[in-house]
Amino acid sequence: MNRIPDLHGDHLYLRELRADDHEPFTRILTHRVLTRYLGIDRMDAGQAHDAFALGLAQPYAHPRRKYTLAVCAPGDDAFLGTMGLLVEDYGSNAMLTSLVLLPGAPVRGHGHEAGRLLMAYGFGHLGLHRIWAGHRSDHHLMPPVMHAAGLRPEATLRQLFRTQGCWHDVTTYATVAPEWKLQATARELAILDGADQFDRV
Repeated sequence: MNRIPDLHGDHLYLRELRADDHEPFTRILTHRVLTRYLGIDRMDAGQAHDAFALGLAQPYAHPRRKYTLAVCAPGDDAFLGTMGLLVEDYGSNAMLTSLVLLPGAPVRGHGHEAGRLLMAYGFGHLGLHRIWAGHRSDHHLMPPVMHAAGLRPEATLRQLFRTQGCWHDVTTYATVAPEWKLQATARELAILDGADQFDRV
C-alpha cells in the first residue's frame, strides 16, 4: 500500500479515506450546492458510491497519482470534507483538487490550510517542483483562499469544463517548491523536510 501519514496543521488535519466516510463523502457529491463550483456535475447515489470506491482504492495504486483525503478537525477524526492532489504524468507537477467542506464544519475559514499541508507533502515526500490549482472564474470567494495557500495568479483558461449545461472559465494559480518553502510555517517545513515520521505500509 502507498498510504500517506496524517498531515496535521494548526486548525485541521488530513487523513486517508476510510470505509465509514461513505455517507458524508456521497452527501457532498450528490448535493446541489456543494457541487456547484466543482469541475463535475452533481452525481446520483450510484455514481457517488463508485467515486468513493475509487477514492478508497487510491493507496493501492503504483505509482500513486491521486490523493483524495478527508479533512478533519484537530482531536476528532470525523470526516468534514475533502482535499485532493492529482500528480500529473509528465514533469514534476501536480494539481490541488476538490476542496469541499460540509456545511457547519468547524474548520470552515481554514480551507487554505488543507492545501498547504498537501503542498508540503508534495514538495517534500513526493519530490514535486510545481503545484497549481484553479477555480471557476465566477467563484469570487476563492482568490483569498488561493493567496492564503501561497499560490500566485497565472492565467484564465477559457471554457475549460462544462457543468450544469454551461462552459466555465477557470482562473489558475501556482507556486514552485523553492518559492513556496520561503513562506512555509515551521509545521509545514517539518512535513516538507521529512522531520515527521512517515508510516510506510
